[in-house]
Amino acid sequence: MMTVNRRRGEVAAELDGQAYRLCLTLGALAELEAAYEADDLGALVERFAGGRLSARDLIRIVGAGLRGAGNVVADDEVARMQATGGAAGFAAIVAELLAATFGAKTAEQPPRP
Repeated sequence: MMTVNRRRGEVAAELDGQAYRLCLTLGALAELEAAYEADDLGALVERFAGGRLSARDLIRIVGAGLRGAGNVVADDEVARMQATGGAAGFAAIVAELLAATFGAKTAEQPPRP
């Protein structure tokens, strides 16, 4: 597994058998705010804190995290990727990414696919 810097909000994930770094940078968070029509980061955190995320949500968050870490990948490509554990694997990646970005509160209830 690759080395990541959790202090910078980075997490590692394996998708399609390849190791990736993900990070919700300020730009990635702005992308998610626009996608969810959230007025601010607080509204975005509220949305994620409920733990009820759709498959489309998982795709958007993983895609934003991949792009935030410098990977050139579109959401439609993420939708075709495979994670160990299937949808539950994607949910685990999202839970770890949100915890690294916002702290443990958003990951108390891992997102359900």
